[in-house]
Amino acid sequence: MYYERLVEKEIALKLRTSGAVLVAGPKFCGKTTTCLRYQKSFVKLNTKQAIELARLNPKAVLEGETPRLIDEWQTVPDLWNQVKDNLDFNYEFGKFILTGSSTPADKTEVHHSGAGRITPMKMKTMSLFESNESEGIVSLAELFDGASDIKINGNESFTIDDVAFLMCRGGWPISVLADKEIALEITKNYYNGLFLFEDSDNERFRNKNPEVMRMILRSYARHISTEAAASTIIEDVKQSNERSMDPKTFDDYMEALRDIFIIDDLQAWNPNIRSKTSIRTTPTRHFVDTSIACRALSIGPDDLKRDLNSFGLFFEDFAVRDLSVYAATLHGEVRHYRDNAGLECDAVVHLEDGRWGAVEIKIGGEKLIEEGAASLKTLRKKIVEKSDENAPSFLMVLTAVGPSYRRKDGVFVVPINLLKP
Repeated sequence: MYYERLVEKEIALKLRTSGAVLVAGPKFCGKTTTCLRYQKSFVKLNTKQAIELARLNPKAVLEGETPRLIDEWQTVPDLWNQVKDNLDFNYEFGKFILTGSSTPADKTEVHHSGAGRITPMKMKTMSLFESNESEGIVSLAELFDGASDIKINGNESFTIDDVAFLMCRGGWPISVLADKEIALEITKNYYNGLFLFEDSDNERFRNKNPEVMRMILRSYARHISTEAAASTIIEDVKQSNERSMDPKTFDDYMEALRDIFIIDDLQAWNPNIRSKTSIRTTPTRHFVDTSIACRALSIGPDDLKRDLNSFGLFFEDFAVRDLSVYAATLHGEVRHYRDNAGLECDAVVHLEDGRWGAVEIKIGGEKLIEEGAASLKTLRKKIVEKSDENAPSFLMVLTAVGPSYRRKDGVFVVPINLLKP
């Protein structure tokens, strides 16, 4: 069974407008399966023999009917240069599709950026709409287009139990397609496989201590959806594991986690506010999929439900993933806002054309929704009065559970399982 992915339209568009497309993202998020739908020939560089042959004759890897899919291209970094040279000699739209689950082992072997030849794009794990677990009755695109109301839906059948399970299972296609009874175990196996570096073709990973990687991920997970400084996370590693760790070692391991697309921090939104207000630029700590944070701490759905404060932080990470996937289909991105006056916003969805919408992420309940709506209205007032930004297209409180409706003050309340792009 194949579930359609939202990135498909973007892949198709880029193949019509660029010589090559690079689809990058974490292992097992579905890159190869999706890209196989667009190729007319392909090669997989997933064995030592295939990699060695490609290194001996990289030009031969490019030979075949186009679009030519080259899976895990980063195992042979010179392929990047070969694709660029091929397009320089005979440029055609849609000649190559490259997929990669990490950056090259030796980045010095990549001699150019690929600008004008190779168009990059990121692929994440499956959102709830892609896994058919969101009814999609509220459209993000329609809110940007000025929808004045949304469909009221009681959403009684979707519970905290469901949300906790989905966060722990994650959006990995192999877990999504599995029976619920074994889905969590499949995600656990995926997580454990992240640390099998002994036979990695990437020398940088072979030199990494798997236990140190686990320590850092555990500390990162304890600071999920916060603006914790690197020094704070390092100190947590030291105290929790009774071992020393210098900033250089930490930075090296963090770079490795970014290289395999596990860490996915949310950058700050920085509108030009005409006042003494200072905008914080520290990123919010996030994972590409919340299930990784759950596995890093060895917690399951019941553990999450026992600590609602932690549940809220994990849910924020979960919601940011879906918002990011949906925003990408609208040629937008998600950022967070916080200033020195204490005003913050969990997610600002900003489109290329300048339109934006503000989202507060809450578990649900009247009190939390009221707090989220009040914060959103304060942000709108400050941005409209003291910056060059336009007024927001919408204000939304995105909840884990509960009904969808429009408040009297115009703030939309939308549970995550009713949202779509």
